[in-house]
Amino acid sequence: MGINSDSDITADLQIGPTDQGMVRIYIVGNGIDLPMDFDPEEALEIAEELRVAAEAVKVIEG
Repeated sequence: MGINSDSDITADLQIGPTDQGMVRIYIVGNGIDLPMDFDPEEALEIAEELRVAAEAVKVIEG
């Protein structure tokens, strides 16, 4: 499955700080239980990548 592949998989996404000083992205769904921890700098890089991708979609959609 790639970035442009359609999927009917559904999952819930939670994002927040942990008590260990990390930022956790937590994905849970049917057969999926995936916690991913990032240090604050990595989390900011991910946030920037999301922002850039959202801006790119806005340009494409006009």
